[in-house]
Amino acid sequence: MSQPQQSTVRNRLLKALSPSDFALLQPHLELIATELRQPLISPNQQIKQLFFPEVGFSSITTQGSGGKVEIGIIGREGLIGAIPLLLGSDRTPHDHFVQSLGEMLAIRTEALCGAVNESASLHKLLLRFAQVQHVQTGQTAFVNARYQIEVRLARWLLMCHDRLDCDELRLTHEFLATMLGTQRTSATLAVQSLEGHRLIKAQRGRITILNREALEDLADDGYGLPEAEYARLIEGA
Repeated sequence: MSQPQQSTVRNRLLKALSPSDFALLQPHLELIATELRQPLISPNQQIKQLFFPEVGFSSITTQGSGGKVEIGIIGREGLIGAIPLLLGSDRTPHDHFVQSLGEMLAIRTEALCGAVNESASLHKLLLRFAQVQHVQTGQTAFVNARYQIEVRLARWLLMCHDRLDCDELRLTHEFLATMLGTQRTSATLAVQSLEGHRLIKAQRGRITILNREALEDLADDGYGLPEAEYARLIEGA
């Protein structure tokens, strides 16, 4: 299999690397196909492989006695599994799984760590991505505490839309409720509300974005802070 080229990769973090830093990773990158709900990193298990999404994205969830809740999303803007390693740990209590199937460039943990140890600029860029994820998690807590379910749904759909090549997202209302940390009936009512205002179209097992601008208006300041931080720290670096 031919090695990926920086000029053709779709992952925005890989594109943002200097040519010399990309060259450190290039021999170790392996393109893999991913399936819906495929586990990538399991809670409290040693992280042996990391993933640069090319197509599709993953959810990061945490679970307690009250059930599972999504706390983050990583798509082609980032690297799945890097943050614990950058902070000196070899595992995380959070679950990472594929939410939208596609393709990812996988890399062994030891290969990434070796490259980071060799390049201060690579280390710096990955730490900047860790900052973006920290902001995203904080923004999720803010939105969940301040806003009603319709606003939370609008923000979540926008974040998913950012990481897709189409306007359609495949999911069930039950799964959506899990991602938003609410009851299934509440998720269904929120979907019906957005559909009633012609922001989305809901069909069995999928939601289609009809009016992104209106979704952004509804999400208000709940959406956009992590995205602006990414533009500042990564694409503006």
